[in-house]
Amino acid sequence: MALARARNGWVVWATLILALLLGVAPVPQFMEIGRPLWLALFLSFWVLALPHRIGMISAWCLGLVEDVLFGSLLGQNALILTLITFLVLSLHRRLQMFPMWQQSLVLLVVFGIAQLVQLWLNALAGNRPPTLAFVLPALISALLWPWVFAILRALQQRFSVH
Repeated sequence: MALARARNGWVVWATLILALLLGVAPVPQFMEIGRPLWLALFLSFWVLALPHRIGMISAWCLGLVEDVLFGSLLGQNALILTLITFLVLSLHRRLQMFPMWQQSLVLLVVFGIAQLVQLWLNALAGNRPPTLAFVLPALISALLWPWVFAILRALQQRFSVH
């Protein structure tokens, strides 16, 4: 069996770079607490769409870049994104069969677990006192999932990324 050559991989990386930029884009102070997990959303889509090309190594590297951009503890976001990618890869076949609202619910749980781990790491490092507001980015990200999915699916089909 001949190896299929990857087509238009630049689209994947361009969207992931866009997600990094959305993650550091300035927002009003009152919206900062509910900032969506853009990189986790985009990465989850590409892991579902292209599990043979985007995986845990990509998540780890993107997480390190996010750590540098946010100025957080080196490896913290890398660990979180790797955890999200592992969970999405573990649920890959089920998520593809679920309707959109069930995908959003599953991703709410996945992102919630990731936010809980991030809260725990922040508490260990002494950076932030624990609050219940850590669930807000996971909730907003789950609500944005249908739109992110539709936009990235259209890009994938338009540029025939596989």
